[in-house]
Amino acid sequence: MNRQTKAPHLHSASDLHRHCCGGDDGVDLDRRHALDMLAKGGLAAMMGPLASSLATAAAAQDDDVLRISYLPITDATPLLVAHAMGYFADEGIEAEDPTLIRGWSPLIEGFAAGRFNLVHFLKPIPVWMRYNNDFPVKIMAWAHTNGSALVVGKQHADVTDFSGLGGKQVAVPFWYSMHNIVLQYALRDAGIKPVIQSQGDPLADDECNLQVLPPPEMPPALAAGQIDAYIVAEPFNAMGELLAGARMLRFTGDIWKNHPCCVVCMNEQPVSAKPEWTQGVMNALVRASIYASQNKAEVAGMLSRDGKGYLPAPAEVVQRAMTLYEGNDAYIESGAIQNQAEFNNGRIDFAPWPYPSATRMIVEAMNETLVSGDTRFLEGLDPAFVAEDLVDYEFVRKALEQYPDWQSALSIEPGGDPFSREEILKL
Repeated sequence: MNRQTKAPHLHSASDLHRHCCGGDDGVDLDRRHALDMLAKGGLAAMMGPLASSLATAAAAQDDDVLRISYLPITDATPLLVAHAMGYFADEGIEAEDPTLIRGWSPLIEGFAAGRFNLVHFLKPIPVWMRYNNDFPVKIMAWAHTNGSALVVGKQHADVTDFSGLGGKQVAVPFWYSMHNIVLQYALRDAGIKPVIQSQGDPLADDECNLQVLPPPEMPPALAAGQIDAYIVAEPFNAMGELLAGARMLRFTGDIWKNHPCCVVCMNEQPVSAKPEWTQGVMNALVRASIYASQNKAEVAGMLSRDGKGYLPAPAEVVQRAMTLYEGNDAYIESGAIQNQAEFNNGRIDFAPWPYPSATRMIVEAMNETLVSGDTRFLEGLDPAFVAEDLVDYEFVRKALEQYPDWQSALSIEPGGDPFSREEILKL
């Protein structure tokens, strides 16, 4: 996987597309169709013949080989670091090389079909999978905190806050995403109405049109003027800044203090059937989270295409995405960072504990967030029930007790109970 490649000079949006996607194929029309079906409707409908046996398919692999899949974003850091540093091997677990997938749709599909048994998902995705599709997914830990932002195109110098997104086209990575939740929270506060319609339809000055794009497609679309802004995980904000002329509008971690974004997920059936194996997986992931938290610059270089090649972005981009934040005068002056003195967090941080308070708030927020598709599964869904039913706390707690250095992460409040917190949103 170790590929030494220099960042190319980009002459066009198509060059940028190949650069961001890590190849020439990108996301083809079939994948676009699958993405649309997944985003709008149920997993079972998209999976077709597997609809009646999804749970069985996902548990079909009886061996103890760890099969990881991930998107090329920094959210996947603990999974990749645990593999790169040999932490899974230290636990006696055989792990295949992680499989990079460039969109949430095929990652969900692969996990549901049993091709992968350890993945990271945007936190609202397992809520949707478990309660809309009756799929036995379990959140095992948080992959990270913060690590996302909204950037605008260079042609929109007049857009200085969320109110400036009226009349604009904005991309989100998936309807069921933290990005969509935080974006719409900020838009509503600014008096802007989120809508979902064709780009060619008339758009009022107080409306913001949303669409789903896979993260690697966002910088090329912005550079080509196909969208006006996007909100997504790193390193695609840093990539937009460095390679697509994007300007940082606001970091999501500066709005929701130390929010979750991606979570580590497994299938409930093998988790229950193989507790020792599962505990070993979680021990490795917690060690990796601690290492990443304490060595962000090193880890960024290691994950980049100039290091071990887990991510297609060059080291310069990934290091910016993981380290350029605290005390940055340019971000403070532009308003991209407004709450650093109070929040004291980083551009991305790594703390695995899955706080129930955040899960409850996400379920509540999903009821207020516009998405395309049937959302009846949210009606009457009790946030407290979801926090207990969807999340497995046992394995991660044991791992955190074994490796207490996790409490030194920026996103953990010093003193008090590290397993409980108050959720803080501040625009």
